[in-house]
Amino acid sequence: MLTKILSRDACAKCRVCCGFDKDDIWEIPIISQETASYIKDNINKNAELEPYEDGYRFVMHFSDSDELSYCPMLTDSGCILGDKKPFDCRVWPFRVNRIADSILGITVSPVCETVSALPLSKLSAFLNEKHDESGSLADIMLDYAKKHPYIIKPYIDDYPVLKIIKE
Repeated sequence: MLTKILSRDACAKCRVCCGFDKDDIWEIPIISQETASYIKDNINKNAELEPYEDGYRFVMHFSDSDELSYCPMLTDSGCILGDKKPFDCRVWPFRVNRIADSILGITVSPVCETVSALPLSKLSAFLNEKHDESGSLADIMLDYAKKHPYIIKPYIDDYPVLKIIKE
């Protein structure tokens, strides 16, 4: 879905979105029950998942505050989940954030250097252009957020806001 602005090759070389430090725990993707079952049944029956919100998330182990812990689904060739990736991973570096009580924003994480280097006007146009029968990326993200409100993250000040939505 994002290959118009972010090549698979650039993603495979970077992997910043798959690593977390203790301050990034809020960014660990939430995994649906269906995906959790798929992981346990097909990939790793001993995968460490903890209940979180309306789903699960991977348990990350940190030995000190500066250490990164990587997603256990990340391999040398990329994510082994393929089409089963959590929604957060499929749309990253875009996020649905809570700006205020009844206001959501679609933002872009400045951590993704490739996408952050693009003009905001290009990112906004990409976000709002129709991608398929489901509509634009913004439509897809907002529809998913309505059905799965746990993907709505708190707003972070340095995340550029590309779209504002009143609930």
